[in-house]
Amino acid sequence: MSGVGGGYPSDLTDEQRALVEPSLPPARVGPKGRRGEKHPRRRIVDAIFYVVRNGYAWRQLPKDFPPWPTAY
Repeated sequence: MSGVGGGYPSDLTDEQRALVEPSLPPARVGPKGRRGEKHPRRRIVDAIFYVVRNGYAWRQLPKDFPPWPTAY
């Protein structure tokens, strides 16, 4: 698993992420071909699974995830 983030039990493994990735919308590309996303997509998906698997409110996301409105 990648070293990004908190390593929660709800985080996707690399194998699970490979299955989910094709279903995600394409990443935005910023000026000069640079990636235009502020937060890693992997952390956003992990935040979604954290809320779904644990039944927490969006506003209860730990601070090592992207801001809750981003994940929501």
